[in-house]
Amino acid sequence: MAPQTRVERSWSALTPPLSEWVLDAISAMGFTKTTPVQHAAIPMFMGNKDVVVEAVTGSGKTLAFLIPMVERLLRLDAPIKKNHVGAIIISPTRELATQIHTVLLSLLKFHAPSAAVMNNDDEDSDMEDVDAPPPPTFPTGTLKVVPQLLLGGTVTPAQDLSWFLKNSPNILIGTPGRLLELLSSPHVHCPQSSFDALVLDEADRLLDLGFKDDLQRILSRLPKQRRTGLFSASVSEAVDQLVRVGLRNPVRIAVKVKARAASRAGEEGQIEDKRTPASLQMSHIVMPASHKIPVIKKLLANLQPQPQKIILYLATCYSVDYFQHVLPEVLKGYAVIPLHGKHPDKVRRKNFSKFVDSMVPSILLTTDVAARGLDIPAVDLVLQIDPPSDPKTFIHRCGRAGRAGRRGLAVTFLTPGREEDYIEFLRIRQTPISPLTTPAITITSVDADAVSKQIRDVVRTDRAIFDKAQRGFVSWVRAYSKHTASSIFRVSDLDWEDLGHAWGLLRLPSMPELKKFDGDRALGLDFELDALAYKDKVREKQRLDELSGKGEGAEKKRFEKRDKEKDAWTVKKEQRATKEVRREKKVKKREHERVAKLSEEEKKKEEDLKRMIEQVKKEVVEEDEFEGFSD
Repeated sequence: MAPQTRVERSWSALTPPLSEWVLDAISAMGFTKTTPVQHAAIPMFMGNKDVVVEAVTGSGKTLAFLIPMVERLLRLDAPIKKNHVGAIIISPTRELATQIHTVLLSLLKFHAPSAAVMNNDDEDSDMEDVDAPPPPTFPTGTLKVVPQLLLGGTVTPAQDLSWFLKNSPNILIGTPGRLLELLSSPHVHCPQSSFDALVLDEADRLLDLGFKDDLQRILSRLPKQRRTGLFSASVSEAVDQLVRVGLRNPVRIAVKVKARAASRAGEEGQIEDKRTPASLQMSHIVMPASHKIPVIKKLLANLQPQPQKIILYLATCYSVDYFQHVLPEVLKGYAVIPLHGKHPDKVRRKNFSKFVDSMVPSILLTTDVAARGLDIPAVDLVLQIDPPSDPKTFIHRCGRAGRAGRRGLAVTFLTPGREEDYIEFLRIRQTPISPLTTPAITITSVDADAVSKQIRDVVRTDRAIFDKAQRGFVSWVRAYSKHTASSIFRVSDLDWEDLGHAWGLLRLPSMPELKKFDGDRALGLDFELDALAYKDKVREKQRLDELSGKGEGAEKKRFEKRDKEKDAWTVKKEQRATKEVRREKKVKKREHERVAKLSEEEKKKEEDLKRMIEQVKKEVVEEDEFEGFSD
């Protein structure tokens, strides 16, 4: 069956037209028509235009740069030389780079020569199947696309280079650090004769300070005559920095959603641009901090149909480490899967795959590490207990739901008072959010107290969870104090006791922000902290030894205390001795430099003078010592 009968005309009518195998791939992958961003970006990028693409999340930006990149490489007059690179895609995170690589492999399965290379690579690690048909062969010089994924933490740079030399990939996909390591090798070449295109996915984040240096080094190794594409949901934030990546008269493609703003005083609202998909409902709930988790509990029970995949965003990694232990007790029926940037790479990949492949209702408990670009299938609900520190990240977080036309809901939690100004703040940034009215949820103080008790019951089972609660709360307060919207999110406005109940704390931790707090740090609880034990018997024994003044930990503390109590004059004496040694070294250095500048005659005079001085000293010593006056 011809591709045009299975794929709507909007794909086949693109100029220049797409190859038939690409149309087959698009149809098989479930895409029946182009999105505005694809219809606009593909012809430009297949031509000789640099592009800056800003489009709402879930609008198909990945295919908008993969399709023209692959098409151009397969329309060359001759294959790219061995160990030469034709295109590079740079991603800010490992998860996003892996996703781009997976989409590209799905696309290339429909190009027989490229698919044969990938199949041969897979067979290298598997046992040979004697019943399998022989792999297809193609004439020498057949054009094909061979991608390589470059991620730190999975394999070593030496293994990346070995794979590159063996397979000679022509498209590199990876994070800035690992890409730079490979491009620094003298065996990897990116000359103007072979290099075609550079893509920066989630461009605004790649241009942040954390990636700027690596990005500039990568660009210095690429030819200036190339096509460059920047793709993001919020690329306008970085327009003033485009010069740094060497774009030449780029074509700007901005795809936005039109929506009617909320009306005021009975008037009909005006049509405004939105930066999120029309299929995504973005709402907010205003309630005390201690009501947030009870609201989530009721929301999950009352939403119809019941959400199966939920992403719950917290502010810090330590917050995730704590709540992963207590939320399963409160949100029963949901698997809680933690994911944050401090996890080892192996754990990150395992937990991410576990959530994506989950067949049971699941909650991904995460930070901004999972905020950008990730196309997680069938996410129904996004919950933001903590509004992001960087407001533009708000768009990316919400955009994990409502992707590719699928309906989604994103709910942001705010506390009464100054935080409500965040609603107007977002509206001005073309990201309006409305109150959540369906389902209607009411929380009483009894509901909040019941959830706090459930959390505290979990904390009381293991002192290790208590430690994580204290550390997580401190990290959250510090993140809150550094919020970019500092006029809205102010530490001085926080209700400390309500926050303590919201977190299920057994007591408020000692921290500078609480110096002026004169309330009850024990939160009204009759609780003896020393009686709380670790489940780990080894850790508990160490703790008890320290309490009783025994063991290595206690001995170490005694030595530390003795060192701190050292007399001040002893410390000053040591400092004076150190200064004297430094002074002597400087004198010797200056003397050595002075002597080095003397002529031979001057050096001889110096030596004669030294001999005379030594002779005088010797004569003085040989004289009789003074023994006092005689009687």
